Amino acid sequence: MNRFLLWRARHIKEQQFIVILSILVGVVTGLASVLLKNMVNFTHTLVTEQLQLDSGSWVFFVCPFIGIVLTWLFVKYYVKDDISHGVTKVLYAISRQNSMIKSHNNYTSMIASTLTIGFGGSVGTEATIVLTGASIGSSLARFFHMNYKVMTLMIGCGAAGAIAGIFKAPIAGIVFTMEVLMLDLTMASLVPLMFTAITSYVITYFFMGDGFVFSYQITDHFVMANFPYYVLLGLFTGFLSVYFVRMNLRIEQFLARIANPLKKMVLGGALLGIVIFVFPPLYGEGYITLDEMMAGNSESLLRNTYFFNFRDNLWIMVLFVAGLVFMKVFATAFTNGSGGVGGVFAPSLFTGGVAGFLLAMLINMSGIRTVEESHFVLAGMAGVMSGVMKAPLTAMFLIAEISGGYALFLPLMLTSVLGYLTSRGMEPYSIYARRLAQKGDLLTHNKDKAVLTLMKLEKVVETDFQQVGIDDTLGDLVKVVSKSSRNLFPVLSAGGQLLGIVSLDDIRKVMFDPNMYANTYVRDYMIRPSAVIDICDSMECVMKKFEDTRAWNLPVLKDGKYIGFVSKAKIFNTYRKVLIHFSDDD
Repeated sequence: MNRFLLWRARHIKEQQFIVILSILVGVVTGLASVLLKNMVNFTHTLVTEQLQLDSGSWVFFVCPFIGIVLTWLFVKYYVKDDISHGVTKVLYAISRQNSMIKSHNNYTSMIASTLTIGFGGSVGTEATIVLTGASIGSSLARFFHMNYKVMTLMIGCGAAGAIAGIFKAPIAGIVFTMEVLMLDLTMASLVPLMFTAITSYVITYFFMGDGFVFSYQITDHFVMANFPYYVLLGLFTGFLSVYFVRMNLRIEQFLARIANPLKKMVLGGALLGIVIFVFPPLYGEGYITLDEMMAGNSESLLRNTYFFNFRDNLWIMVLFVAGLVFMKVFATAFTNGSGGVGGVFAPSLFTGGVAGFLLAMLINMSGIRTVEESHFVLAGMAGVMSGVMKAPLTAMFLIAEISGGYALFLPLMLTSVLGYLTSRGMEPYSIYARRLAQKGDLLTHNKDKAVLTLMKLEKVVETDFQQVGIDDTLGDLVKVVSKSSRNLFPVLSAGGQLLGIVSLDDIRKVMFDPNMYANTYVRDYMIRPSAVIDICDSMECVMKKFEDTRAWNLPVLKDGKYIGFVSKAKIFNTYRKVLIHFSDDD
């Protein structure tokens, strides 16, 4: 390996090697996408092929629960690590783990996701394949001893290749990396991303053909007279995306409060089974249901349910469709919260598509105007996905690519933007980034915030401050001052707790008067610091404390004990170094 690295350094330029590495990432992520898709489809078909169409089946209660149990056992006894919320894991790795993702993520999340979704878990494979692709990129970059910047780029390449492969949508893969993973849009990053996305798409095409995700293809053009109804759909999907994000997080937090993991798995799995038993279209990813709606087979929604005999009753259909819109998030949260592994990518598309279908049904039933239901299904998918993920461009290009619906680019653009703007006023962060943003762990497109996120507080703590005791005399203090190059002196208790600080400026007038050395004590000159910093504080929080106090040095505590000081000058110097590295575009 060392010989290869030396040979590569002599004969291949850095940028050329990055391109080669991006193609390699594309090949591997493309193969991973094909494998995951086939594993999930095979398991799903095996479980559901014998179901009757005209009645409910206990399979819809039992199978999702079995899938949750199998996934829980696999994660607990084999993986022994948290592999849920794949996209959030990728964002955290970029922000806080130097873009290093554990190697087991190259395959473990694929197996867990197959068990979850194949048996009916109401989540999607996209977050799984994004984590897998990002892990592949990170692992390959580590193998070739690349730096943080290149590792981050390879994580982005892996994610782009994953989306390009699983959806056969290379443009959406690239845009997803820019919008959701928040990589900078520069030629140095864009070229490798394009190579990875194209390579992954070609690999998928070779094994699975050139078909779209949906078999139904859009041929009709956008009707301008329907413009106001797409505006209504955009607003509706925006509010719906806020509901989706908040309800998903609340249900997962409710399940997370159950301390016993076995009880949590049983309760969440049982609730998931009940929801899917009542609403069978929530079984699995839901793409088959969306395809049927676009093809005009609305009665397929009632297959395998006890409502099948009411398929000709429009109001029963409306109520059932409305139930699907609002219950999908429950099924998704129960799946992930109880131990399943999958993402919210597909659930957001399902929720939006069914919401568009519902609105189109109501418009057509009103007699005001007749609209194309398939168009509203696609536009609704774009609206909710844009609002949930805060990624309007990804939503727009993805829907166009997976459906061949480029003729609907204007309504897709309209609903995506309106869904994004409507939701952003109430939920500024995507469902992936919300948890990280609350902890200050989120890397953003804002360069100042991004650099502060990359900086580590422990790296700027200075420990060469001379310490004194509260009962020391002025004479003792002067001896300490004579050995120090600092102007501040922390006053500590016997147990290491910070009692206060003494400033050189406060003792300057008396430190040369020997008559005061024996009768004056440190406590007479000690003051409380204007603020203290905990070692766990984010850099953004640290900078706010400096701004609020106007101090130049603040003490740092760990578990309540003094460990050193942080100076504003040191932070600025480190900031400049990180900014140069972060912004460098070779």
